[in-house]
Amino acid sequence: MNAIILAIISLAGFILAYRFYATFLAEKIFSLDPTIRTPAHVLEDGVDYVPTLKSILFGHHFASIAGAAPIVGPAIAVIWGWLPAFLWVVLGTIFLGAVHDFGALVVSLRHQGKSIGELTEDIIGTRARNLFLLIMFFLLLVVIAVFALVIALMFTWYPQTVFPIACEMVIAIAVGYLIYRTKVGTLVPTAVAVVIMYATIYIGVQHPFEIGETFLGSGLITWIYIILLYSFIAAVLPVWLLLQPRDHINAHELFIGMGLMYLGLLILRPEVVAPALQLDPVGAPPIYPFLFVTIACGAISGFHSLVSSGTTVKQLDNESHAKMIGYGGMLAEGALSSIAIIACTAGFASAALWGEHYASWGAAAGLTPKLSAFVDGAGSFVAACGISPEFAVGIVGVIVVSFAMTTIDTATRLQRYVIGEVGGNYNIDILKNRYVGGAVAVVTALALAFVKQEPGGAAGKGGLILWPVFGTTNQLLAALALLVITLYLLQMKKPTIYTLIPMIFMMITATAAMVLNIKNYIASENWLLTGIGVAIFVLAVWLILEAWRAYQQRDWDAG
Repeated sequence: MNAIILAIISLAGFILAYRFYATFLAEKIFSLDPTIRTPAHVLEDGVDYVPTLKSILFGHHFASIAGAAPIVGPAIAVIWGWLPAFLWVVLGTIFLGAVHDFGALVVSLRHQGKSIGELTEDIIGTRARNLFLLIMFFLLLVVIAVFALVIALMFTWYPQTVFPIACEMVIAIAVGYLIYRTKVGTLVPTAVAVVIMYATIYIGVQHPFEIGETFLGSGLITWIYIILLYSFIAAVLPVWLLLQPRDHINAHELFIGMGLMYLGLLILRPEVVAPALQLDPVGAPPIYPFLFVTIACGAISGFHSLVSSGTTVKQLDNESHAKMIGYGGMLAEGALSSIAIIACTAGFASAALWGEHYASWGAAAGLTPKLSAFVDGAGSFVAACGISPEFAVGIVGVIVVSFAMTTIDTATRLQRYVIGEVGGNYNIDILKNRYVGGAVAVVTALALAFVKQEPGGAAGKGGLILWPVFGTTNQLLAALALLVITLYLLQMKKPTIYTLIPMIFMMITATAAMVLNIKNYIASENWLLTGIGVAIFVLAVWLILEAWRAYQQRDWDAG
């Protein structure tokens, strides 16, 4: 199989889905109304609620939902063969992930911009809201702690990325100021910013920056402190000043990078050297349900419902923009995940080299093999465009780190919102203060990060202790978000089949994965993960029962 065929199939599928399926959902199911004032206008405060140009918000939303996950997931899931991974990414994105993201955005729009957790109270009940907020808090806590480690490791493995990432923050603030405080528009600042960004990548390749031992500890530990400090700053600053413009630049940076990757594909025309199907890799769990948990972002991810109903909804200028941003943003992530699959299956020189890299689940499952498979594979595509291999790897490395930074600062801002919502629910006014909420979000993640995995183990990797339960929790959250969207559609007397079927599939799949994981934790006597897994499972079942009770008690004919 030539890799170009996979690229054409995926891109054509996404274009057709946006043209027809997204339009159908927008007009017939969600009934978008451009005359309705959005929460960004009704609650405008210049900090979180900021009406935003569609093109800028698309970049922010895309960068926020993407992160490094649509790269990491496919990079390991191809161990079962390229075909199941490719089909799940393309079909999952079109019929599950994009519908989930779009639906969460619309439901939040219709409920004063409340998060998916808060609006659960309006649709199901108060207990359901509290259960949802608990799951959200846990999920975001793990994301912040783990991605602080991922970025710190990337800075250590690819020191050429440090200078451009640092410059990107300054460039983003300048772009935000120019767009919102002057009349220069968006085109010139965006074009100049992207050019400067690529220039900084070139400088970074020539002058890599490494941190050694400091008063805080090792270089890795120092980076974790710096990254979490940045996350706090990004979470409390007005969204237009740093978060929006940085994500806007990230998106254009990625679009150019992806363009180079696809151009490199056309030049190289590589064959896919991985097997189409490999049902029994050494040490790997069963393909079902774990393929659908391993590839989350890039197909469907519960984290996206937090972004859609957390930061994005507060910036949507017009309800008609929800189709492009909610559905279209997920299609863009599917395209990124598709190129990740191609890079990890056609970026190797031979089947033997691919087989060596993916010799077993243990060999391929670490952070280094996952990220290096994509960075090196995609870098070879970019280099085919006449770019030096070092610069090509620098481009791809900066893209990965940029999107990982977006994940952590968006997650920190979302955690700040969750903490504020908890404060509002229980009359703890101090938690509604954005500085206090942001500090609690960062300090709890820092505390988790510095829990030792084992006595005498390295500090900074505590988030990895809980990471094994993240995948199933994330997909369970996607199922629960689809449940809320389905009940909303039922309430509005709209067809529910387009969210009900994805919800049932994800509920069964995530539950099966959770049960199998818990059995493994018990067998290995890992009582911490057993307890957390059981607790999350009980919370999810409880929430489902609350939804069923609300369904039975509500007079649906009355609306």
